[in-house]
Amino acid sequence: MVVLSKIYTKTGDAGETALGNGARVAKHSLRVSAYGTVDETNATVGLARQHATGDMDAALARISNDLFDLGADLCTPDMHKDKDLPYTPLRMVENQVLRLEAEIDVMNARLTPLRSFILPGGSALAAHLHLCRTVCRRAERLVVELATMEEVNAEAVKYLNRLSDWFFVAGRIANDDGKADVLWVPGLTRG
Repeated sequence: MVVLSKIYTKTGDAGETALGNGARVAKHSLRVSAYGTVDETNATVGLARQHATGDMDAALARISNDLFDLGADLCTPDMHKDKDLPYTPLRMVENQVLRLEAEIDVMNARLTPLRSFILPGGSALAAHLHLCRTVCRRAERLVVELATMEEVNAEAVKYLNRLSDWFFVAGRIANDDGKADVLWVPGLTRG
């Protein structure tokens, strides 16, 4: 378990940070950017939770915990060397992806099919969920790019892909089951 008795360590003052395996890397490395954007996604989930209640809030709480798991996974490279570490690294697993899929299916069953793209907005919760979706997509792009250069857990990529879909569908649920969705009207403001 993590023990944080002192918040500042000064070890990053030269622009480096430690990964989960102890390796030091530049704070601007792609891996740090990837898990940093996962952390940013989690912060947007915290904002969305300010507007959520009941089952939606509970689902967002689970997702927030998953995002910490995902950050821990991405922070510890070299999956093939996991057995060499003095601890068992936390890795995303298929069940986390399957849970998102099941939740998406349940939510989507309540919605009428879209006949237009929707704009972010409607309720405050829906707007925040769309922010979650876009930040999640950025995290996914960074993780996919990282996977072209270094080993990345495939379940981590799948999780981010499903999660952005989850945020989209949840945003529609937050808009009175899609009845209050703000529809895109192509060329509306062209004059």
